[in-house]
Amino acid sequence: MTKKKTAHIVSHTHWDREWYLPYEKHHVRLVELVDALLDKLESSSAFRSFYLDGQTIILEDYLQVRPENKERLERHIRDGRILIGPWYILQDAFLTSGEANVRNMQIGHQDALKYGEPSAIGYFPDTFGLVGQTPQLMLQSGIKNAFFGRGVKPTGFNNTVSDGGYESSFSELIWEGPDGSRILGILFANWYSNGNEVPVDETAAREFWDRKLADAEKYASTGELLFMNGCDHQPLQLDLPEAIAAAQALYPEVEFVHSNFPDYLDALNADLEHSGRELSSVTGELRSQRTDGWGTLVNTASARVYLKQMNQKGQALLEKVAEPLASIAKLAGKDYPHHLFTYAWKTLMQNHPHDSICGCSVDEVHREMVTRFDKSRHVAESIIEESARFIADAVDTSVFDGYSDRGGAVPFVVMNTTGWSRTGTVSVELDAARLYLGEGYGLEETSRRMQETDLSGRVLVDDNGNVLACTVEDLGLEFGYDLPDDKFRQPYMCRKVKLTFEAAEVPALGLRAYAWITQQAAAPAGQQASLISGGHVMENAAIRVEVSADGSFSLHHKPSGAVYCDLGVYENTGDIGNEYMYRQPDGETPLTTKGLNAAITVLEDTPFRAAVEIKHEWEIPASADARLNEEQRALVYYPERKAQRSSETVILQLRTVISLEREGKGLHIESTINNVAKDHRVRMLFPTDLQTAVHHADSMFEIAKRDNEPAAEWLNPSNTQHQQAFVDVSSTKAGMTVANLGLNEYEVLRDGRNTVAVTLLRSVGELGDWGWFPTPEAQCLGGHTAQLMLIPHTGDGIASGAYAEAYQYQTPWTAFQTGVQAGALASGYSPLSWKSAEAAFSSMKMNETTGDLLLRWYNMSGRQTDLELKLGLAHEHLYKTGILEESANPLPDSGDAEHILQLGACEIATFGIHL
Repeated sequence: MTKKKTAHIVSHTHWDREWYLPYEKHHVRLVELVDALLDKLESSSAFRSFYLDGQTIILEDYLQVRPENKERLERHIRDGRILIGPWYILQDAFLTSGEANVRNMQIGHQDALKYGEPSAIGYFPDTFGLVGQTPQLMLQSGIKNAFFGRGVKPTGFNNTVSDGGYESSFSELIWEGPDGSRILGILFANWYSNGNEVPVDETAAREFWDRKLADAEKYASTGELLFMNGCDHQPLQLDLPEAIAAAQALYPEVEFVHSNFPDYLDALNADLEHSGRELSSVTGELRSQRTDGWGTLVNTASARVYLKQMNQKGQALLEKVAEPLASIAKLAGKDYPHHLFTYAWKTLMQNHPHDSICGCSVDEVHREMVTRFDKSRHVAESIIEESARFIADAVDTSVFDGYSDRGGAVPFVVMNTTGWSRTGTVSVELDAARLYLGEGYGLEETSRRMQETDLSGRVLVDDNGNVLACTVEDLGLEFGYDLPDDKFRQPYMCRKVKLTFEAAEVPALGLRAYAWITQQAAAPAGQQASLISGGHVMENAAIRVEVSADGSFSLHHKPSGAVYCDLGVYENTGDIGNEYMYRQPDGETPLTTKGLNAAITVLEDTPFRAAVEIKHEWEIPASADARLNEEQRALVYYPERKAQRSSETVILQLRTVISLEREGKGLHIESTINNVAKDHRVRMLFPTDLQTAVHHADSMFEIAKRDNEPAAEWLNPSNTQHQQAFVDVSSTKAGMTVANLGLNEYEVLRDGRNTVAVTLLRSVGELGDWGWFPTPEAQCLGGHTAQLMLIPHTGDGIASGAYAEAYQYQTPWTAFQTGVQAGALASGYSPLSWKSAEAAFSSMKMNETTGDLLLRWYNMSGRQTDLELKLGLAHEHLYKTGILEESANPLPDSGDAEHILQLGACEIATFGIHL
């Protein structure tokens, strides 16, 4: 007997918290939706269940307005009629860090467990492409599936789908990650609205189901057919039970069920097991690579670049500075502020939904995002300050005590919260002298005494008494205040200075003490040669940089012998697309600064760093022509637009500062643009002249390998891609890693030189998608500063340390003033050390439930590797766990100080230390 087909109708809504309306306007509609849902569940047992979009923040948003309904919500969640989680929010995959995705899953589970069980559904309904490590992340979260709508076939604007470029035989497939993790993938081949607004009327229902059943059967591998009853901000279909009954009467050969994802998965897996049908496999990233390239939405990576830069900073401060410092402080005796971290992460992650972090919403949305970024950053900075103060005050600086009677010493502690030993230029502000306003002097006398502080005759020394070269900037008289835990605020006046110097070999996740002392107490510093040689040439032991008259520069990497030319040229084109997609006007030739006269000056010439400033005044078109506005209002599909650039011009002022450190492995670049133009894009170009057909880009817990040439189906002239920390082009013996801070879009040009083009700024005037939504603030007028680093190497970005250097570049130094004191922590202290050529350090934090210290690495390579871990802290045992950081059985000899840990190919490895 032939098994009946089953139509699984899953009620849901896809809730973009903010998009074409500001947050609160969508919020009001959400309250109305959940009110209606609760009423319907309580009035009709036939309305079986509802999937709450996979994100627990919906519960927070609703209860913020309707706290009196919490018990009703809890009851239906416990009864399995409302399915929640596993995420806190539905994030963009490529524009959020690996650790942010982990915190998202952790906090989503924590919040869901307060109500019931989180759903074991890997939910990515409208994510703009999916990262390759998703299968591993899902399995480590106890999830064996992923439901998604984009990545393996074209999905265009207004939720349209088409048949071309499909990479799987069915809508059900096996998705394999780079580590070999395999999960069941469910593609919304007919989108997540293919069962929306089911008719009750017989005639309309027959027309609806004839079409919908045929569409589903076209892609389904079994007779278990999935129909998603909902869409973006879709109100609840109150008459769905009646509509299902009407369908059942019309199609007795099909079983219509008001279903849910767990029941659908159970039926699907049983059918696949019974039939023995083999599903197609897809591997790695799902970026719509096998499509025409017009619907990837990839240029959200460069819409409102300032948001991406704020996000990079916010993520780095939380995961790479605040969490490690708070962990070290905890090991030294301070409480770990779990509650503050949860609040800061939640506030930051509220900017991570795709319509938010992608910069593809109306202007009001992104104004509110800036406030959220600030709020999260302020909490992170508070944690950093308190943790750094506690650590610094615990460091033994008594080595500087001998200088106290010779005019005083001003000690401070430099902290390296990256996973690798670090050398580099550090700036620290110090109070050379301080008087509290309540110390018996009047305000005028206090100010006078501070202004008369003698700053002469002082030098900087390290913990061995060696004098270090430094620059000292007198910041003058400043007002400050302390906020003690046990008394009222304490205002003071101080004489502040800023010291800049090269900190050498500060241990990974460790610290080193320094002091500013009087000259007679120390041996004089040895002379070091200038890094400036010739007019506009900078050179250290590994790199030689020469700036040309037009502001471009060459870079000679001495270890590999490679010479890179024409670096740092700016490129400008028109952009008649929208916040989602870039579109260059037909027939336009890009403008560049090649050959444009530049004003070039030496900005800094110290023993530890040199810098050259390059200034351009660049005439470019002021905007698109009038036709663009007409085409936008008429909703002309962006690839079909005919607008050109305006004949009116404006002057774009560019300021570029390139700097080289004495021990530096790369060249730092700071670009400042005063943007007075509209409808355009600015990129910086780095020709590599390396012969290779592939390149590598940093992604979430992965160094993704990508082809330079797109697939044969690709029609879009642009082939821009996502990156996180860096992109790398390498040949056998030479390579160039281009690192960035919050510049998430690049392209490897098909120009015969394998030029890396990094987008610095993109200016557009509309949201795009399903209507006309003007976004004048997306033109990004005003000043914008971008930061990059060029890291040449000998051909292997992992083995050469170039990738580690790029990761360190993401993380700022921390420095904090302290006193002369005995302390439990020695200068040079680190709670642990580790060695591995292939592993990248990702996280150090405390677990709230177990109180354990958690460490996470991932293997950058495609082969198994060993990690040597040496612990310098008292502990009971070491164990291996997953990203949910649940306690696990101890590893063999886990109480020892030294361990050899194995990491599989591309593995994300988390270890817990029970203290």
